[in-house]
Amino acid sequence: MPHKLIASPFLDGHLLLRPGARSGTRIPADHYEQLRAAAAAGQTLPRWAADTAASTWGLDVAGLSMQGTVLVREPSTYGYCRASWEINLGCNYGCPHCYLGERPVAGLGWEDKVRLLDIMREAGVLWLQITGGEPTMDRDFEGAYRYAWLAGMMLTISTNGSLLWRPDLLRLFRDCPPYRLVISLYGASEVGYERVTQRRGSWKAFQRGMAAASAAGLPLRLNLVVTEANAHEADAMAALAEEWGIEHHAYTNMTPTISGGGEPLLAQSAAHLRRRKPFAGCNAGHTFFHADPHGLVSICKVGRDDRIDLMAEGADGLLRLGAIADRLMLRTGGCEGCALSGTCRVCRPLAKHYQEARAPLHSYCQHGDNTKEMVTS
Repeated sequence: MPHKLIASPFLDGHLLLRPGARSGTRIPADHYEQLRAAAAAGQTLPRWAADTAASTWGLDVAGLSMQGTVLVREPSTYGYCRASWEINLGCNYGCPHCYLGERPVAGLGWEDKVRLLDIMREAGVLWLQITGGEPTMDRDFEGAYRYAWLAGMMLTISTNGSLLWRPDLLRLFRDCPPYRLVISLYGASEVGYERVTQRRGSWKAFQRGMAAASAAGLPLRLNLVVTEANAHEADAMAALAEEWGIEHHAYTNMTPTISGGGEPLLAQSAAHLRRRKPFAGCNAGHTFFHADPHGLVSICKVGRDDRIDLMAEGADGLLRLGAIADRLMLRTGGCEGCALSGTCRVCRPLAKHYQEARAPLHSYCQHGDNTKEMVTS
């Protein structure tokens, strides 16, 4: 029976969450242990938990059994709480700005997908982003999504939205509500949109998917992808998001491909480039990791050096990831000893990709600030 609530360790605390809801609440350790014991004994929900569900989500669970009401996740010794997973790189669009470069349809079989998700759960992953390519194209997407959801993960799907009209996906998201669907918007008209996607019919497919997702009340967020091809529609894209009443964010600065290719940089709109804020560090490799379609794990989507094969090593392979992250973040190459390194605008792995792509210095480094090609946001 699908659960209504999730109780889980999270970093140095504990959370009570509702699948499909953006809000959650912290609970004391003794409350988490009370839920854990009640679940093991098949008891009813404690009164305080029912009151919390009512006040936080308007959910009436008073007097219900823990079974089928609260999924209690066990503590993990690995210390990870978030992950992203490229279920497949295959995509039905041909966007020239894509940071993946080549997008082959390839990845793990079903049994290994299940094993990978089991390892993620064992590692403590509570929030999981499933991405691609276009993830909803993968033959195992529905099964993998449902398996992860039933394991007590809060799921975000990054998609182009073109397939969200499908009845099977709508049923899936109704039965197992996602935390969020992040949808990329590539234009405000058929001409502008398809100039970016390079696929005829993609605009109509996107509109159909958006209409179905909105009608289903799914939690949506739009990424407004502004490139040279659709820059003239940037304002119209924002207006469209406002009209739909959907949270949105403009994405304007393209990055090199994961192999260091500079092709995406040729697609960006010079007039819309934004100066990045100083990089203040991140938890990549320590409380977060990224998995590619073959179960190879890296510290994040950008820093893919020294990957760990979870299919071969299991969860214990993650014990090496923190040291890999610390090593990849060291300033090396042309950045070693730089006096401005304390306020760099990109992390070292991303700077390496820019350097490999022979990108203009101003696109990632303060030493290029004497140019006027980038606006401040």
